Amino acid sequence: MHQLVLFTSFIFYYRKAITLMTLKLLFYVVVLIIAVIGYRSYSTVPKTLQLGQNAPPFLLIDANGKTHQLTDYEGKYLILYFYPKDDTPGCTEEACQFRDDFVQLEKLGAKVVGVSVDSSESHANFAKKYHLPFPLLADTDGKVAESYYALSNFVVLKIAKRYTFLINPTGKVVKVYTSVNTSKHSQQIINDLKAMQISPS
Repeated sequence: MHQLVLFTSFIFYYRKAITLMTLKLLFYVVVLIIAVIGYRSYSTVPKTLQLGQNAPPFLLIDANGKTHQLTDYEGKYLILYFYPKDDTPGCTEEACQFRDDFVQLEKLGAKVVGVSVDSSESHANFAKKYHLPFPLLADTDGKVAESYYALSNFVVLKIAKRYTFLINPTGKVVKVYTSVNTSKHSQQIINDLKAMQISPS
């Protein structure tokens, strides 16, 4: 009788272990499939826009529900920066650097606009918390980021890459930043704007 109980217990725990292993295996298979699909999607498109081409148009709302579009910035340089997530360490540092250099950038004839897939409400909280003086646009479906090749699409998750595009007063892309140091990025753009205005291309 005792041996039967032991055998029954063994069968029960063995089946439970097999079930857990099967679930884990299915989980890893799903993760692998998502990763492969995401990689294939990423690898089949150009990595960024080309210098000199027209910047893709956009029409998005900011934290206050105001609509912004590319043509609003004609006659000015536009620093259009994409970032992954509101109120995360790197994105906060990058935004605060733009905030601290905002007056200097304005004097150089440049406007700053941030874009992520976060909602307008999220943007409003982020901007209020850090006193950001420039608009943050809600690209909730990721279509604008995708048009700038600045979207990581993992099927179940979309997130903007940390890319910045410097667009000249006629709407052409004159500088692309795909490797961003958040602590120095704003100053980097200031230096580039000064160089462009000394020797315009």
